[in-house]
Order: sequence, then C-alpha cells, then structure tokens
Amino acid sequence: MQRIIVAPSILAADFSRLNDEIHRVEAAGADWIHCDIMDGHFVDNISFGPDMVRIVRGLTSLPLDVHLMIEHADHYVPRFGKAGANSITVHIEPEAKHDVSKTLEQIRDSGCRAGLTLNPETPFDLPAISR
Repeated sequence: MQRIIVAPSILAADFSRLNDEIHRVEAAGADWIHCDIMDGHFVDNISFGPDMVRIVRGLTSLPLDVHLMIEHADHYVPRFGKAGANSITVHIEPEAKHDVSKTLEQIRDSGCRAGLTLNPETPFDLPAISR
C-alpha cells in the first residue's frame, strides 16, 4: 500500500500568523507544505511569489511543494528553486506559455523534483509536452 502524503496549502493560512500556522500543521503531522503560486493570468487569482516561499523555507524543514499556476513558469523556476522549493509542478495547458519539456529539465537542473499537472478538462497528449 502506498503511503499518503499530506501537504496542506499555505494559501489557506492566516498570513498574519504564518509561523504559528506552519507549526500547527507540522504538529498535526503534515508531510509537506504546498505553495499555490497564481499570477492572475493563468488563473484568475494572485497569491504570492518566491519571497513568500523563502519566508516559509525559513519557518520549516518540511519539503516545500511549489505549484506554479502561472503563464511563464520557465521565467520563475530558478527563483523558486533558490527560494527553497523541493518540488516544482507546472501545467501543460496552452495558457501555460512555456516549453514544458525544457521547463521540466530546468526544474530538475535546479535540484528540485519536477511535477506535471493538468486541469481536469485538459486532454492528456504526450506530444504536447514537447511543444
């Protein structure tokens, strides 16, 4: 049986009490901390950037799972790697304006685990990864 990984998103945290919120999920048994990064273009919301990931990295030793819901993920991968991400996941949708294969390579080159995701309505097509 595979182990279930619990990765609460800091997007649900009270940012005025971020340190307490992170310690609370650690005490509850969280395995990772999930960071939803939204640019207001790929998705209709704006969250935070590499500086917030750097702050979270200073508050926990748990792995940071960074989910880039942004148009130009390739421009930001190095910044999130330097900020302390352990894994970075990018989207394959046409709205994600980057070469997916190159971006996945860039993530691995930054020392992070690479992930690929797609929205439920997006058909999975392997040739699209190399666009």
